[in-house]
Amino acid sequence: MKNTALTHIHESLGAKMVPFAGYNMPVQYEGINIEHETVRNGVGVFDVSHMGEFHLKGENALALIQKVTSNDASVLFDGKVQYSCLPNNDGGIVDDLLVYKISDTEYMLVVNASNIEKDWNWISQHNDLGVEMTNVSDEYSLLAVQGPDASEVLQSLTTLDLLRMKYYTFKIGDFAGFNDVIISATGYTGSGGFEIYMKNEQAEEIWNAVFKAGAKFGIKPIGLAARDTLRLEMGFCLYGNDINDTTSPIEAGLGWITKFTKDFVNAEALKKQKEEGVTKKLVAFEITEKGIPRHGYKIVNVNGDIIGEVTSGTMSPSLKKGIGMGYVTIENAKRDTDIFIQVRNKNIPAKIVKLPFYKG
Repeated sequence: MKNTALTHIHESLGAKMVPFAGYNMPVQYEGINIEHETVRNGVGVFDVSHMGEFHLKGENALALIQKVTSNDASVLFDGKVQYSCLPNNDGGIVDDLLVYKISDTEYMLVVNASNIEKDWNWISQHNDLGVEMTNVSDEYSLLAVQGPDASEVLQSLTTLDLLRMKYYTFKIGDFAGFNDVIISATGYTGSGGFEIYMKNEQAEEIWNAVFKAGAKFGIKPIGLAARDTLRLEMGFCLYGNDINDTTSPIEAGLGWITKFTKDFVNAEALKKQKEEGVTKKLVAFEITEKGIPRHGYKIVNVNGDIIGEVTSGTMSPSLKKGIGMGYVTIENAKRDTDIFIQVRNKNIPAKIVKLPFYKG
């Protein structure tokens, strides 16, 4: 089990620690609902240093990214971030990721913790272009400072203009006394904020500086459990739940990051799927009575026939109702369709809705 550079701090704060993607991670501190509301209404800090970072350098760096990812990275400018995925050869997804353009010859890819080795091997086997690849995952720490007060808290620690930074852009510069920090206007919560990439040896000092700056805003450390409820309220996919090696980006509603204006791994098959249609689709639903949907629960139609399965589900702390996502057969995927979630052999009524669940 790996520790992050901040594990000792989480333990000293009394966090409940759990194994996650090979790391010893804080799942919660005070409780999921309190932590969730802190991010929605104020500011909270996640240690997400378990995420993976790869640097790609050279004149063919963009060509390699274009080959292995589904989105069109040619539209990126220096300081721009893009959400994308790595399609496999079988119609599924190797991983979803973020692509950071540092310059014409240098990019950073941010991948899921559980897929670091898999992604590295996948991209490496397609690198016949002489691109210099470096896996810096073990050298970097990553803090996600999220919530409506995040920009005000962090602005006091840098000369960079965070208040005018557009969503999905980043800057490299001074922060909390260090001058090579990446500050990115990204996150996985839907409540605004930033992600800060730093060297491991800078992590504790930066953590302390952020908490000192945020004290008057009621800043709190937040665990992975609230990260999950926050992302689910926004309908953001979680790899291993809502997308995996067998789900296609078209089925998952990720057609918007699948651009057929270029050639990429398995583009032909995915284009055919988009043109001819799919047999199942990822939908969002709300429970209309009492009940909490969970991963793996069966979804049935009004006749009691099984039409799909829940991939993510929870009791929404913001909406105070059961919400979830799951794949259903295409003929049952229309919005406002009445469905049922099988909870302990009981069929609980639900309705297919439009994302995001949380519109605050």
